[in-house]
Amino acid sequence: MPRTYVGSQWCALQTCLWVLLCTGAFASFGCKKQSGPIQDEATQAHVTPESFTHADEDYFHDMDNGVALSADEVKGRNTWIVWTGGNDRLWDVLTVRSVGTLDFLKTVSSYDPSKDPALTPEKQAELKRLYRSTRDNRFYDLGLLNEPCFEKATGPDPEKYGLWLDKRRADCPPDPFENETKYKGVPFGARGKSIPVGSFYGKASGVIGLRLFPNPAFDEEAQKRWDPVRYYNDPSYYNSKDLVRPYRVGMSCGFCHVGPNPIHPPQDPEHPEWADLSSNVGAQYFWVDRVFAWAYEPSSFPYQLFHTARPGTLDTSLVSTDYINNPRTMNAVYELGGRLDIAKRWGEETLGPGSEDNEQLNTYFPTGPLSEFFKPPRTVWTTHVLKDASDSVGVLGALNRVYINIGTFSEEWLTHFNALVGGKRTTAITIKDARANSSYWRATELQAANMARFFLKSATPHHLKDAPGGAAYLTESPEVLERGKQVFAERCARCHSSKLPPIPREADIAGCAGPNYLSCWDKYWQWTKSDEFKAQMRAMVAAPDFLEGNFLSTDARVPVTLLETYICSPLATNALRNNIWDNFSSESYKNLPSVGEVTVHHPITGEARQYKMPAGGRGYMRPASLISAWSTAPFLQNNAVGKFDPSPSVAGRMRSFQDSIEQMLWPQKRERDPVLGSKVPGVIDRTAERSYLRVARGFLPDLLQPLLGFGQRYFPWVVEDDGLQIGPIPKGTPVGLLSNMQLVNEDVFGEEARAHTKQLIETLLALTNTLRKLPADASDEQASAALSKHVDALIALSRCPDYIQNRGHYFGTDLFKEEPGLSDDDKRALIGFIKTF
Repeated sequence: MPRTYVGSQWCALQTCLWVLLCTGAFASFGCKKQSGPIQDEATQAHVTPESFTHADEDYFHDMDNGVALSADEVKGRNTWIVWTGGNDRLWDVLTVRSVGTLDFLKTVSSYDPSKDPALTPEKQAELKRLYRSTRDNRFYDLGLLNEPCFEKATGPDPEKYGLWLDKRRADCPPDPFENETKYKGVPFGARGKSIPVGSFYGKASGVIGLRLFPNPAFDEEAQKRWDPVRYYNDPSYYNSKDLVRPYRVGMSCGFCHVGPNPIHPPQDPEHPEWADLSSNVGAQYFWVDRVFAWAYEPSSFPYQLFHTARPGTLDTSLVSTDYINNPRTMNAVYELGGRLDIAKRWGEETLGPGSEDNEQLNTYFPTGPLSEFFKPPRTVWTTHVLKDASDSVGVLGALNRVYINIGTFSEEWLTHFNALVGGKRTTAITIKDARANSSYWRATELQAANMARFFLKSATPHHLKDAPGGAAYLTESPEVLERGKQVFAERCARCHSSKLPPIPREADIAGCAGPNYLSCWDKYWQWTKSDEFKAQMRAMVAAPDFLEGNFLSTDARVPVTLLETYICSPLATNALRNNIWDNFSSESYKNLPSVGEVTVHHPITGEARQYKMPAGGRGYMRPASLISAWSTAPFLQNNAVGKFDPSPSVAGRMRSFQDSIEQMLWPQKRERDPVLGSKVPGVIDRTAERSYLRVARGFLPDLLQPLLGFGQRYFPWVVEDDGLQIGPIPKGTPVGLLSNMQLVNEDVFGEEARAHTKQLIETLLALTNTLRKLPADASDEQASAALSKHVDALIALSRCPDYIQNRGHYFGTDLFKEEPGLSDDDKRALIGFIKTF
């Protein structure tokens, strides 16, 4: 074939590959847009919201320090831990959309290749690298919690289609939520025909927060094709868009929020009892890279992307992508009562079209204190749960939004964006549509008030003094503690206390949310530096009841220009006007002003640059609560400050706390970037191994598969025997260079949008041309040098041009220019006081 023909075809092929890879077309090829209203499976099956009876069994009574719960509070905890709201459909779809990277059915398996008699010793050794986790090491390897009353699968289970799934112990009572008579599931597809309907709570998987549901697509034909042996050991079988698994895996909120109880830690974290667990502390030990990429494959770029998530963090916009790699800590739910108190004081927001459709507390609490958080038609007093304080429509709206984000009504939700990778302009999902067309959504709304009741009762602090051996860490003298209280009052309480002195009217931010917020904040901030504020605050902190009912945060919006922290979190776009969560953010949020310019650094040279933060909601962070700070390290919104200790013991938590709090107050102790060192103020997340973007043959559209032979002959740097591959992405590449590339600039329209698309295509073509010219044996140094030619073009396309993870929050240190740094003695005294929280 003439060289010129190959060259022209190469350009066409490159373009097609990038379009397919970057728009998710491999996963959605052949899908047709449904005409008319989109209904969820429950609505299609004529199952009403009221049919989803709220489970009333107090099965988890030993959890949460054995707190006594009312009947409604029990229902709330059950919803939190076992209700999945039909989201098993989403995670089944994402198994294909992720081209096999995610497969929760393998995550919950205890498959052990070394015990599989169907394999040769050589094959056993090969697969052992992929399947590293079983029930024996699931906590320390994945950070997931084994459900009590289960035992490890030691072979294929004929009752579970030959899968290696953990089994309930014979000496344990049955799981009440599996009662399909009381909690009859949704008869949809093959459910109720060739396979059982089951319970709408699913079956326990052996992993807390993941439930098993009969797959409605597992009909008689799919059953004939099902081969459990090949499912575990044959990539040509399991890497296929056409594979139908017998179960879909649903996710409850407990998956990301149940964790080891800090004051009643398990003796063996791999074998916890219910009494060792807390519903509210957050999945602090969760390894996203190992959970969302089931195979240990460091040469996969998606694995390297997930690897940037430190234990206990997750990017909540992972599915409805905003083109920002933004793993953030999984929230602990503490002191909801104190949080509502500060909401009543400072949380006034104005709702608008769409957001005014959210349910409010007074619907379920028509009298009493909880009826006072909404004033018709559009005024709400609200907490801010998300790190960027974007969820601003009320407590119930914040709870309900989470369920859509983890998959409720995915039939509609997934039509508003391209899952995982983007590539089309995002539009807003509306509460109105969810109410009209999703029985699962409406059922979730009906259960939210009981969850709020549960949190009000159970979300109490875990004090170090109450932990086994905790008193040994509380060794500061009364004089040191008194000094620590004074330091906290003068430097920390202005952001980290919900108990504050009366604020002069001219310095109060109450009712300021909206276009004038920044000027209000500046006046408040200046007042907190005054002698008047500090004197009153010292008296409050000295009071014996200061910590009682104190949320230890103002829950206010703090401009990132003051914090100087990683800006990708407050640059999140999901809650902007007309974006996916439009209905779950207030008009006040959407009208917030720009915080101004921040300093970012070039990821290759370290050069400092100024970046103007956009307006319309972005640029602010709410202060984290310091409740039980001794048990919640590492610190900052992404767990980037401090060493992670994998042990949930008191000693393990204190090792992490001490290292983390010292790094917060002595920033010179923080990790430095191994490449740029002192040129940048922290560490950049880089790929740990050479990696590639890959799509297995089985995930390619049927029309493309016959062309693989042609492609392998003429384009061997892209086409392989088992699919497509783009790379290499060299070891040490800043991950954000690629992960933050916005395929659609949703801030612009018309000619500006077309110009962005043109720039995107030109950059991708130039980048792939550079990569294809590398010799087959190119070193990482050669690949990095080639990639460096395109860095500025990639930065220009970035949704977030910040790469430094552990910078900022320099309050009390010499790096904070507005006030003198604290002495070492004052810092140690402050640490002593914080340990009592």
